[in-house]
Amino acid sequence: MIDSAIPIVRKAVFPAAGLGTRFLPATKAQPKEMLPLVDKPIIQYGVEEVLESGLDNIIMITGRGKNSIEDHFDVSFELERILEEKGKTDLLKVVREISDMLHIAYVRQKEALGLGHAVLTVRELVGQEPFAVLLADDVIDADTPVLRQMLDVYEATGHSVIAVEQVKQEAISSYGVVQIEPWDDKRFSGPVYRIHDMVEKPKPQHAPSDLAVVGRYILTPAIFEFLETTPRGAGGEIQLTDALRGLARREPIHALRFQGRRHDTGDKLGFLQATVELALKRSDLGKAFREYLKTLPL
Repeated sequence: MIDSAIPIVRKAVFPAAGLGTRFLPATKAQPKEMLPLVDKPIIQYGVEEVLESGLDNIIMITGRGKNSIEDHFDVSFELERILEEKGKTDLLKVVREISDMLHIAYVRQKEALGLGHAVLTVRELVGQEPFAVLLADDVIDADTPVLRQMLDVYEATGHSVIAVEQVKQEAISSYGVVQIEPWDDKRFSGPVYRIHDMVEKPKPQHAPSDLAVVGRYILTPAIFEFLETTPRGAGGEIQLTDALRGLARREPIHALRFQGRRHDTGDKLGFLQATVELALKRSDLGKAFREYLKTLPL
């Protein structure tokens, strides 16, 4: 049950100003967020997750060379006219669905100064409301959208919620890792914990748990106070993790071990794996693609 005293989450923020250097040269002239997974750009999967979770207000944080993101979610009158004239109504529907999806505002991050800095740039648009943050690189295949799973926790508690997943010990140093205590509540889709602290990229022997932070957050507006006062770290960047550590000392933050299959499409191998797995699940491609894979000398 939703507590009427808890402010509603209405807005979702997508930081999309990164350079995508791991995918050069493909990202020299196009944003990494626009690389296609099967037949949809990476960022569209996150946008669809937002819509399926019941939100329709999005703030995109972009930068230089990211105009194609705006174009993708905008109306394309010329393309729609051509498709209509040629009677390609199925494709026309697909194109119109993209532009009709939701309300999008764009904020420019003029310098790439870290995820914390990116989130800080939306302060005026978010105001004194809770909001969601989604990192498009994390494409999560789930029966119930992960953001919806997290909103269920937020709506019951009014506290910030961070998505976490169990990772292998050898991979732990690539993530932010949470120090937690169990929270005995069986109402939600997965285990929920109370976060006491977070450690960024610890050595395996020093990790406080095997639960790593992934690219989904629901944050209360108090986070902006901590982002404003967080000193810059390595590379002059403001780290969201540092601000979250401060916030956790003031008010509860919960971690949800979500239900779903996460693909790290910011990594080349992860991108390829996501392409294969998502294609295999498609009703129009899966059967033929599976038969093709069987012919390969693997």
